[in-house]
Amino acid sequence: MNRSTDVASEADPLSALRAATATRHAALDAGLPIGAPDASLHDYTAHLALLRTWLAPLHAWLAGFADGPPFEHATRLARIDADLAEAGHALSTTPAGIGTDAAAWPATASLAYRWGVHYVIEGSQLGGAVLYERLRDRLAPHGLRYLKGDDAGPGPRWRVFMQALRASVRTPAEIADACAGACAAFDRILGLRGDPRTGLAHPAWPPAAPAEPPPARAGTA
Repeated sequence: MNRSTDVASEADPLSALRAATATRHAALDAGLPIGAPDASLHDYTAHLALLRTWLAPLHAWLAGFADGPPFEHATRLARIDADLAEAGHALSTTPAGIGTDAAAWPATASLAYRWGVHYVIEGSQLGGAVLYERLRDRLAPHGLRYLKGDDAGPGPRWRVFMQALRASVRTPAEIADACAGACAAFDRILGLRGDPRTGLAHPAWPPAAPAEPPPARAGTA
């Protein structure tokens, strides 16, 4: 049975997308160390490494279409890079090949399929505000730029996105395509959790936190 096709009978594409991806969404949330009560800065940088590996090729792929959802993701990548740099993980230390597999995504994907991919990307930011409130004191003085996002928070952008998606994805065939794209986006990030290029699996990424300098001896400058 094709779940993505089945949920296409829903009148609302957002309801269909939520139903199609519910199991994947739950599996992703359950497996992320950043959501643990004792999440550390290392957990955060590992999370960022995973997201960058996922987002960078998606950004490159989506930028190759003349039509599509008008939502840019460059600022999110910039925030990820800034957070990694502040934590001492410059991009020069990124494992070879990270974020370069845009060709893995279909070059002839329908507009509806790409709306489904965007649904997952946009939705990934919604939990950031909650994590930011939970972690900002624990991980201070790190700025947590990616989790903080825009000053207005993710709500206004998400509302605009929902309106645009509903206006663009209407027919059962389009909804089925959107569900297929959303499931593919979830499957990709779920698969990356075991990819040796990501921080959740590779012992060298992020690099070990630099050792704290020894305390100054009494009587020294």
